[in-house]
Amino acid sequence: MPFGLSSAGAAFTLHELTPALLVGSVVLLVSVAAVRLSTKSGLPSLLLYLGIGLVIGEAGFGIRFDSGELTQVLGYSALILILSEGGLSTRWEGIRRAVAPAAVLSTVGVMVSVVVVALAARFVLHLDWDTALLVGAILSSTDAAAVFSVLRRVPLPRRVTGMLEAESGFNDAPVVILVTALAARSADPAGADPWWHLLGLAVFELTVGAAIGLAVGWLGAQFMRRAASGSSGLFSLGVVALTVLAYAAAASVHTSGFIACYLAALLLGNLQLPHRPAVQGLSTALGWLAQIGLFVLLGLLAAPGHMWSQVLPAIVIGLVLLLVARPLSVLVSVAPFRLGWRDQVFLSWAGLRGAVPVVLATVPATMGARGVDWIFELVFVLVVIFTLVQGPTLPWVAQRLGIVEDHSTLDLAVEATPLEELGAEVIQVTVGPASRLHGVDVFELRLPEGANVTLVVRGGEGFVPASNTVIRRGDQLLIVATAASRARAEKRVRAVSTYGRLAGWSEKGGREQADGREARGRWWSGLRAARTLDGKK
Repeated sequence: MPFGLSSAGAAFTLHELTPALLVGSVVLLVSVAAVRLSTKSGLPSLLLYLGIGLVIGEAGFGIRFDSGELTQVLGYSALILILSEGGLSTRWEGIRRAVAPAAVLSTVGVMVSVVVVALAARFVLHLDWDTALLVGAILSSTDAAAVFSVLRRVPLPRRVTGMLEAESGFNDAPVVILVTALAARSADPAGADPWWHLLGLAVFELTVGAAIGLAVGWLGAQFMRRAASGSSGLFSLGVVALTVLAYAAAASVHTSGFIACYLAALLLGNLQLPHRPAVQGLSTALGWLAQIGLFVLLGLLAAPGHMWSQVLPAIVIGLVLLLVARPLSVLVSVAPFRLGWRDQVFLSWAGLRGAVPVVLATVPATMGARGVDWIFELVFVLVVIFTLVQGPTLPWVAQRLGIVEDHSTLDLAVEATPLEELGAEVIQVTVGPASRLHGVDVFELRLPEGANVTLVVRGGEGFVPASNTVIRRGDQLLIVATAASRARAEKRVRAVSTYGRLAGWSEKGGREQADGREARGRWWSGLRAARTLDGKK
């Protein structure tokens, strides 16, 4: 017998617990398996989760769910956990240079995107101005989780990934404020505030929310160091609870809880707190659970029978968003920062939409706006269609633009007491086919004090390298470094990968000077080898 939840349904009873747990656990297991399918197919996992929701919904297995208000509540809760995971896992040194352009892209860029999409909705779809602006605002938030689910195996430079990470963390807050204000205006046009008042209110909410988030993050870190540093499990729970507290504290005084949550998580993730691997493990697990639950829930809420009428409008608005609004917002926002045209093109194409626009599409109806129920179907169809178009092509676009690096580094979550006590971190380096790490002896890496290559994996077999072990293409290097030397070690590996064994720390000499130094290095290496052979004879 079908069961479900609705706005007018009876209270959830113990009798319904068993089938709910059965369906929930099966859905979760299928979603976990779907991640592997997503990696192989190149499709973002969000599409698979949305598909699961549609399959088990009223049009499929018969689970009925039609509460937009409950979707909004659960959606906001999931977004808090997703933002928390994003902030805790983001390295400050990775996004430091991208913060300023990402902040502009998340504010000025959002306004440019809203205006362009609103113009198309007004003059192509013939919507009234309030509804057109509402559609533009709902569609202006990007989703880095969707981008990175496609680009897991594509090593992008930090200037690009940092921009995407920072933008996705920053832009949710102003977009939520804007959508809420426009929805209130649509519900009650007579009582709407003037635009200058809304602008001032948005600046106030973002500023105070940011201050609250930083304060909660800093004070919470001091509290956790003294109160729960002995247990990694309790410490991890406490850190995640602090990010939720930052949201609640900011929202309680009517400021932006989302920016408070993200900044608190970002600060907590970069304060060198103990049990970092355990904190990241818990936050990542909660982030995955939130994403799976959110997308399945959105799939449940969608009504497939009502979507066909929105396919053509979704394609029209989506093309304007992809080919005009997003490129123009990127161009206007990053122009003062002299970002290369290749990076700009990729950022424009990588502006995938995900959970946030679909969740925000439920806001107008819950706030009493009339005649806008179709917005949810429009946004749902647009997200699905253009994720199918953009998602599989992102690796190809990155390759064609030549922004893929020939090596990649990633953090490994290692929960080991000796590493914890030493404040050490582990970096994995993969040597690409064009990387100049090929042919370099381990000692020639000249890693900073406190960092060392501890393991080399070649052809599926691992061994402990000697100082004169020669690095080859396809090798995987495991580097153990202290927290203080990690950033310099990664910088050195990147320099050698780009310029060769004699690359300087600053790389001011350019590629030509590095080539000359490398040639001299090979001559000296050959001379040493010849002398060694003569000595053996």
